[in-house]
Amino acid sequence: MDDLDLSKLTLDEKVQLLDLLRKKQQAAKRNWMTNFKPNPKQLEFYAAGTQWRQRMFMASNQSGKTMGAGAEVAMHLTGLYPDWWPGLRLPRASSWIAGSESFELNKKGLQRTLLGPPENEEDWGTGAIPFDKIKRITRQIGTQDAVSSIVVKHVSGDDSIIKLASYEQGRSKWQADTVDGVWFDEEPPLDVFMEGLTRTNVSGGPIMLTFTPLLGMSQVVRLFLPLEGKPHPERKVINMTIDDALHYTPERREAIISQYSENEREARAYGRPMVGDGLVFPVSESAIRIAPFPIPSHWPRIAGLDFGWDHPTAVCWCCYDRDTDTFYVYRTYRQAKATVSIHASQILAQGQWIPVAWPHDGWVHDKGSGKQLKDLYIDLGVKMLPKHATFDDGDNSNYGFEAGISEMLDRMQTGRFKVFSTCEEFFQEFRGYHRVDGKVWKHDDDVLSAARIAMMMRRHGRTTSQEVETGGRVKQNSMPTFIPSFGVLDSVTNY
Repeated sequence: MDDLDLSKLTLDEKVQLLDLLRKKQQAAKRNWMTNFKPNPKQLEFYAAGTQWRQRMFMASNQSGKTMGAGAEVAMHLTGLYPDWWPGLRLPRASSWIAGSESFELNKKGLQRTLLGPPENEEDWGTGAIPFDKIKRITRQIGTQDAVSSIVVKHVSGDDSIIKLASYEQGRSKWQADTVDGVWFDEEPPLDVFMEGLTRTNVSGGPIMLTFTPLLGMSQVVRLFLPLEGKPHPERKVINMTIDDALHYTPERREAIISQYSENEREARAYGRPMVGDGLVFPVSESAIRIAPFPIPSHWPRIAGLDFGWDHPTAVCWCCYDRDTDTFYVYRTYRQAKATVSIHASQILAQGQWIPVAWPHDGWVHDKGSGKQLKDLYIDLGVKMLPKHATFDDGDNSNYGFEAGISEMLDRMQTGRFKVFSTCEEFFQEFRGYHRVDGKVWKHDDDVLSAARIAMMMRRHGRTTSQEVETGGRVKQNSMPTFIPSFGVLDSVTNY
């Protein structure tokens, strides 16, 4: 072709050549799936489908979440699975329902991924669904270039179908017959999600969600990232950050990250839920998250305890670097509707010598035994501090609460408050901690409260070279002793 002398061609030959070149180019564009190469996070999302029915691909903006999910849906619709495919394989032709916030957004997202650019019908078939597998396309009435359904030829000889809906239509439009799979591209309202989930109860087919979590710890997100209890056995979250998007150069990643505000950065660049301007701690999670390390034996340790029953009882184990004035949370515990003995056993397992700070309601009498809450723990061997948590000046008023929040924020912003990456319960609450009408919304903050209580009482922390008396009182020996099992060794084996 390169050696062809166009000057020697007749006009008809040139027209024929141009037509051949156009068809060759069109054929290449219609070969999208053959050329698709998933990145490692997309492969992880696919593989998760063999174990979890409901998968949430919570990812940064423009990282490939929609493209990845669209490729999977196209494989299920056609039955054409490449050799590298690690995921679920549907045994027959299937029916799907998919959608996002509106039909306009459908066009820009999932429709473009499945079919190709919506503006030119000649380009339909250049997306994830191969051109020669598309049998029929039905247009959406009322939205230009939008599609309402696609009928696809399956390798079995039967037809698959995918219907496109939108959240703005409400849950009633998702009340279709039983389907084999559902794809939510962008986060759905809870009622729409539950309706889509219900459509697959008979088939037991896959549910996929692909979105950037700009709505923060919403009701749908909390189904997959519960603040209390264990995750649902059928639900899995795959998080994809901008660092997982291989189509960006390091320089381009840095430029993209820098353009986002601190509040938006976690969601848009790292795919982590944000709350918005009402965040109590408007600090990047990456600014306080650190990898666990062996804790030096000369750093004082203290635990913070927040009492609960219907809402969880929580404990944070913390240490303090006096030299740099840095406070660390290195372990967390959270459990609702459990007895004092269960909580006490968890506390004692981390070191009976570690003093425990507690809030003012520790003076409250237990209805069953008549004893004060703090005494129930003391009776079980927990080294409760003699008095409830206060600042140095003894303040434990609501101002003291706000002062504690303020100090935590100041330390976070100045690099003097760090949390081990293994403390996921802390980060779950951290992401959703916000204010309503200027006041802290005191819900789902049990671990955060325990950390605040420990920080307020860090002056009472003790090292492994200090002895703890019985009866909940703490004093320092005149002859300190070193106990290695609670120093570096303990910090390695317990995280």
